[in-house]
Amino acid sequence: MTTPDYTTRWPAKRLLFASVAILILVSGGAVGAVAVSLSQLTDARLLVLEQIGPARRHVQELSTAFVNQETGVRGFALSGRDDFLAPYLSGQGDERTALDNARTRIGSTSPAYTEELGRIEQYAVEWRGGYAEPLIAQVRAQGPSAAAASTDQGKQLFDRLRGATDDLEARMAVDVDAARAKLDRAANIVLWVALSVGVLMVGLIAVVAFVLYRILIAPLAGLAEQVRVVASGDFAKQVDVTGPREIVMLGHDIDGMRHRILADLESVQEAHRRLDAQSTELQRSNAELEQFAYVASHDLQEPLRKVASFCQLLERRYGGQLDDRADQYIGFAVDGAKRMQVLINDLLAFSRVGRMAREHTIVDLGEVVGQVVASLSPAIQEAEATIDVAADLPSVRGEASLLGGVFQNLIGNALKFHGTEKPEVRLTVERTDGFWTFTCRDNGIGIDSEYAERIFVIFQRLHHKDAYPGTGIGLAMCRKIIEYHGGTIWLDTDQDTGTTFRFTLPVVEESEPPHE
Repeated sequence: MTTPDYTTRWPAKRLLFASVAILILVSGGAVGAVAVSLSQLTDARLLVLEQIGPARRHVQELSTAFVNQETGVRGFALSGRDDFLAPYLSGQGDERTALDNARTRIGSTSPAYTEELGRIEQYAVEWRGGYAEPLIAQVRAQGPSAAAASTDQGKQLFDRLRGATDDLEARMAVDVDAARAKLDRAANIVLWVALSVGVLMVGLIAVVAFVLYRILIAPLAGLAEQVRVVASGDFAKQVDVTGPREIVMLGHDIDGMRHRILADLESVQEAHRRLDAQSTELQRSNAELEQFAYVASHDLQEPLRKVASFCQLLERRYGGQLDDRADQYIGFAVDGAKRMQVLINDLLAFSRVGRMAREHTIVDLGEVVGQVVASLSPAIQEAEATIDVAADLPSVRGEASLLGGVFQNLIGNALKFHGTEKPEVRLTVERTDGFWTFTCRDNGIGIDSEYAERIFVIFQRLHHKDAYPGTGIGLAMCRKIIEYHGGTIWLDTDQDTGTTFRFTLPVVEESEPPHE
């Protein structure tokens, strides 16, 4: 693989920041355009709904108040009755209310309207002071017949007042129509800006997504596909990717790892080849050793029986006829022949474990241990020992004779290697996941932790044969039997006194058939 020059490529972080910056700038411009359009729309709405529109209605109310006042004055002039002055008096209150409301609506946004309202108010004062009030006073003093003289003057003043009010209302109507048109234009602008921004944002997001896909997702997908090919076992596949700096660097690192895996794989395969050759040689050697042990132990039985028999004949026939040294020599020969016979029998039994396999059956360990204790009853009585066996020993799958040998060795060792106190042996069991864990604990002389592994080696003894009889095969036999049944056995070195052995055997599930 040619190493890519990733130093000239943009890093993914810079590409991501650039894309986000573009999105932020465009989004900010779009938001600003929408905000300006909405501001214009708001101004137009306020002009129509909050200022000129309501002010126009108040000007119309003002015109109505002037008409009511003029009607009341004319009715009073014709009749001379005070009740005809009611519209005149209420119209003045309506006039003040309409003027105040119109000024409030206009505020300071249109000084021309405010000035016009002031001129109208002045015309109203002049009409009342120059015509209405003098006419009312004259009618009260002289009667209705006196009103005809000032009618033309009053008409001129009222026409000037009415004309100014109508002109103002007409100007406001034009301004309201213009504001409504502006409102419509602002609404259309907001609509088109919103649509344009939406289309622009959709297009921009699509472009950014496409660019990000091309510069980030596609290179990553290509790298992942090549990694899957390598992970499937094709370690000769070179990893070559393009894209941002980080992705190219990652591909380079993965390809370097692939080269290391290839080198390690070659080393492992070579080691496996050597291991397979050694394993084959070891199996052949073990088979030959087992065959040799079996043949040797079996073929040695006959000559050894002859040696032992003739030594015993010499001891019986010539015992006491020779000197003491000859009797001693004959005793040594008889004892050695017997010990050799026991040793060969134990070696023969050890060689048979696992080699002469029998069908495994469900074995009731409670019954097996009971038979072992019964067979050891003479030794138990002689040592005045106490054997405490758990009442809930389980059933396991295996060979009853071999499993019985394990319990016989452990209990027999506890009876043999006892101290000054009477032997006490306790056998318990507990379940741990898929295994039964058995514990055989005694109060004997104990075993140092440094010999925890040595005691399971064949022919290894910790004491002289004159102190404690035996061949040194018992615990090695126990380990071989337990491992043959799928368990493990070990010395518990955490106990301060006595000796504690623990071993495991697989649990037999309730649904498992009794025979294989």
